[in-house]
Amino acid sequence: MSDKIFKIYESIVLRRPLMTILAMILLIIGVGYFAKDFHLDASADSLLLENDQDLKYFRTINDRYGSNEFLIISYTPGSDLYAPETLADLQKLRSSLLNVERVDSVFCILDAPLIDSPRISLSDLSNGIRTLESPDIDTDLARKEFLHSSLYKDLLVSADEKTTALQVNFKQDETYDRLLKERNQLREKRLEAPLTAAEEERLDQVSAEFDRYSKKLTDAEAVDIATIRAIMAEHQGEAELFLGGLPMIVTDMIDFIRHDLASFGLGVLVFLVSMLLLIFRRPRWIVLPMLCCFSAVVFMFGFLGLIGWKVTVVSSNFTSLLLIITLSLCVHLVVRYNELHEELPGADHATMVQEMIRSKAVPSIYTALTTIVAFISLLTSDIRPVIDFGWMMAIGISFSLVLSFALFPAGLMLYKNPVRFAPRYDVTGKITRTCAHWVENRGPATLLIFVALAMISVVGITRLTVENRFIDYFKSTTEIYRGMELIDRKLGGTTPLDIIVDADPDFFTARKEEAAFEDDDTFADDFADAFGEQEAEAGLSGSSYWYSSYQIPTLKKIHDYLDGLPETGKVLSMATTFDLMQQLNGDEPLDNLSLAVIHKKLPESIEKALFRPYMSDDGNQVRFSLRVIDSEPSLHRDALLKQIRSDLTEKIGLKPEQVHLTGMFVLYNNVLQSLFS
Repeated sequence: MSDKIFKIYESIVLRRPLMTILAMILLIIGVGYFAKDFHLDASADSLLLENDQDLKYFRTINDRYGSNEFLIISYTPGSDLYAPETLADLQKLRSSLLNVERVDSVFCILDAPLIDSPRISLSDLSNGIRTLESPDIDTDLARKEFLHSSLYKDLLVSADEKTTALQVNFKQDETYDRLLKERNQLREKRLEAPLTAAEEERLDQVSAEFDRYSKKLTDAEAVDIATIRAIMAEHQGEAELFLGGLPMIVTDMIDFIRHDLASFGLGVLVFLVSMLLLIFRRPRWIVLPMLCCFSAVVFMFGFLGLIGWKVTVVSSNFTSLLLIITLSLCVHLVVRYNELHEELPGADHATMVQEMIRSKAVPSIYTALTTIVAFISLLTSDIRPVIDFGWMMAIGISFSLVLSFALFPAGLMLYKNPVRFAPRYDVTGKITRTCAHWVENRGPATLLIFVALAMISVVGITRLTVENRFIDYFKSTTEIYRGMELIDRKLGGTTPLDIIVDADPDFFTARKEEAAFEDDDTFADDFADAFGEQEAEAGLSGSSYWYSSYQIPTLKKIHDYLDGLPETGKVLSMATTFDLMQQLNGDEPLDNLSLAVIHKKLPESIEKALFRPYMSDDGNQVRFSLRVIDSEPSLHRDALLKQIRSDLTEKIGLKPEQVHLTGMFVLYNNVLQSLFS
């Protein structure tokens, strides 16, 4: 440290310790006050890549096909699933869930339309839909339908007929959707061109408003989930119930993060105090370092609350790291002060403090800077929580450095007499002397050992992968783990993956050519009238690409391929819908006319359940909704996505531009690949 800088430092900190301590306390209290605004975030939005084109497409698909939030409750009764007492308990459970304020609907085996118990025709649909609650229903036939139906098997009822599922749908929150859509639109616009001053201001406003509202919504969801769990507890005597779904995972993750912050912080604090007491055994060498550690953590909690940064799973261990790094800086000063007892015999306390600072300032600054650079490297990530974590630690370490060279020496100056600690057992000294002796006398052997270690490291690096099962993030005793494992094993998998297949581009080219021909041909009017009558009679089947009898084999081929993959669980698509329509058609093959008739006569509830989630309104795009078995040991996400894309083009014969993969499975894989890179 240059003499001029040190003199300024000495006049401010060392000669006015009380003023320095007071200034630091005021700063910490002033910033720490905003710790009240500190909050946690475990939503899916917190672990998505910024500017991810897959994310943009994912949101487009969700807007088109719908994506209300829902919970899944697995229900495994002690008696037969279709026994009257079991169905009565399911009725009570459903009624209790519907009384929760934000619950919009509950779907279970009691609500599932039955078309094969016994078999009904298309004309029978006008008499109403039959369910398990219908008075004349044949339970044995319903049992067979749930077990063998392409729609219900492994979705509502497990293959062993011991477990069923209830889907608890939450009401659509229009305010949340509006704020999210406006914020994302402004962000996307900013990527294409600079925003105006008014747009930048609006983006800041809507982002802040969205953060406030999403926090409020998260708190409301936590209350709802606690209520639902209380309802489930009332039925645990009749059945074994587990809760699943993204809202539950988000709520539990926040609880886990909160617990980790408290337990890790307290654990590290106890360890550090114990080590300081064991090694230094003097009150000042314990109180002053821990005061600096505590101040650094309080400052960061307040700072994060002040600027609105959220702590996520990625950054939840920042308190432990900050405690350790702050203490390491203070320990360097303590050890140096002790060394000066031998180097400067008879020196007074003030002189020793001055020399301690003078000799340790530059090394400590370099130590802090190299650590800051390591965390700053996280800013190259595309994942917002990772970027925020880098900033958190860089700012936290910078403040720890200030505390170590302001609060610590100022507090030390309040003591008048020098105090030395004398370790009883110099364990670290023995270790370092042994290492030094080895290096001095066995140089070639040391080099050989480290060359071998480097070669082993290189081999290990080439074998690194990012394949990580989400279920393994949790202990096997947690409800998340047990629920996901049960749903994976019995109810068709957990992680959603959507395969979107567009119409063949040549289809649109052909239609344009037909339209051009009709415009140019003098006899086109007669043909157009005739064609228009046929198209009107055929309805959607006459104007769309996929809702056509000619494309049913292709859809079934894609469906069967996806269903046959070992990593996939339940697959739902228009192929499922066509199977049910063929049953309604008396098991007769479907032609375009019968497709049109069935489509027009289907009740609104059936169309909503079997058409809208799997086909666009114009019939030129279809969606294969499947769930991946996350607990499958052979699961390799990136390889699976590449295999599906390749097989659909090479084996099925689709064109590359027709195939799009989306869903949380794709977004999660993108995050893993980004972390790896």
